[in-house]
Amino acid sequence: MNLPYHVMDDFEPVALIADTPQVIVARGNFPADDLKGLIAWLKANPDKGTSGAVSLGGPSDVSAFQFKQVTGTTFQMVPYRGGGPLLTDLIGGQIDFNFGQAATYIGAVRNKQLKALAMQAKERWWGAPEIPTVDEAGVPGLHGSYWHGVWVPKGTPKEIIATLNAATVVALADPLVQRRFRDAGQTIWPRAQQMPEALLAHHKAEIDKWWPIIKSAGIKVH
Repeated sequence: MNLPYHVMDDFEPVALIADTPQVIVARGNFPADDLKGLIAWLKANPDKGTSGAVSLGGPSDVSAFQFKQVTGTTFQMVPYRGGGPLLTDLIGGQIDFNFGQAATYIGAVRNKQLKALAMQAKERWWGAPEIPTVDEAGVPGLHGSYWHGVWVPKGTPKEIIATLNAATVVALADPLVQRRFRDAGQTIWPRAQQMPEALLAHHKAEIDKWWPIIKSAGIKVH
């Protein structure tokens, strides 16, 4: 697929909105109960473990490759056409573990259908404060999240960007909007981080972090 745009050159940042951390989960009957146990099992069973990915180069796929690099483990990636079938197979025990949105998996964790091994965040997630962070679980720095922002086409007048940002900031301060985001497992960024320059800085930092991993994994967009 040839993208008709460049993600950094063809857009103007408006506002950083919200994010939700990734969580590392395993099937309910997996022999390990924590992240160190998962790593030990994978090293004892090289290439026998399985994890799922919705798309080549997607968040789960890239996080899995980063995990392999950091921990020195090997396992197979099973491709899926959607998150629903992946979750069904994970609960059913057809795959061993996965990297995904905390909000997507927390229900199955609460129902004891999955094991939560670690949250891929610097701090514990308010939605499940009992789950340790990767830093606490023994793999510091293995952070990852699904974050959202607002952009407009390059060349949009600055006064329009300022108006859109102001409206976004007002909306994100509304208690009803905040409750809707929270119900979806999303954390709204602090007021200071909702500005265009904060979105630009965060976007650049994410590219700097993930692009080398994507290249070393041999993931390409055609």
